[in-house]
Amino acid sequence: MPTKIDVVLPCLDEAAALPAVLTALPPGYRAIVVDNGSRDGSPEVAARHGARVVHEPRRGYGAAVHTGIEAAETELVCVLDADGSFAPRELPALVAPVADGVADLAVGRRRPIGVGVWPWHARAGTALVAALLRHRGVPLRDLSPIRVARREALLALGVTDRAFGYPLELLIRAASAGWRIHEVDVTYAPRAAGTRSKVSGSVRGTLRATRDFAAVLRTVREPR
Repeated sequence: MPTKIDVVLPCLDEAAALPAVLTALPPGYRAIVVDNGSRDGSPEVAARHGARVVHEPRRGYGAAVHTGIEAAETELVCVLDADGSFAPRELPALVAPVADGVADLAVGRRRPIGVGVWPWHARAGTALVAALLRHRGVPLRDLSPIRVARREALLALGVTDRAFGYPLELLIRAASAGWRIHEVDVTYAPRAAGTRSKVSGSVRGTLRATRDFAAVLRTVREPR
């Protein structure tokens, strides 16, 4: 198991969640908070809690993640939402299959810990896209924003989407490249108070993400 692993946390107004998330990272896991235009002091909060802060002025989930992966320095890199909905203590369980050479990409499958954690519109949209992925040969049940892979391999995939379609394009390109993709159950908790999801927090956000997913499905070739 590597002694140091960089964790990319895309961030847009997550100041209320960052202290708990950053202090819960396991030993050896180094936070790279990619600020995507926060107005609530998120970069300053992240820096006070020991994170390396990188700024990405182009708005978009994919833009923030890509910039974070470029900034990472370790062989393996994790991606984790900064909103407190995922427990950092679960990262080693995703790292293990990649570090051991069993998988090329480990992704989380969300297991909500209570009613209302995962709104119906977000759950339905995810189920639909996951079904379309399975039809195209990608064996997943979720498109969770928690994942682990090797940095150089991630960059070599050439993912171009810089919005919400980033994780979908990543999965399609990884499957096309013959990657072994493992899904690992992870707990999914309510976001920290004072933060709001850009996707599942509203029907509008879910529709925007679905639009981005549809664009990826139209333009990215299927796995061979």
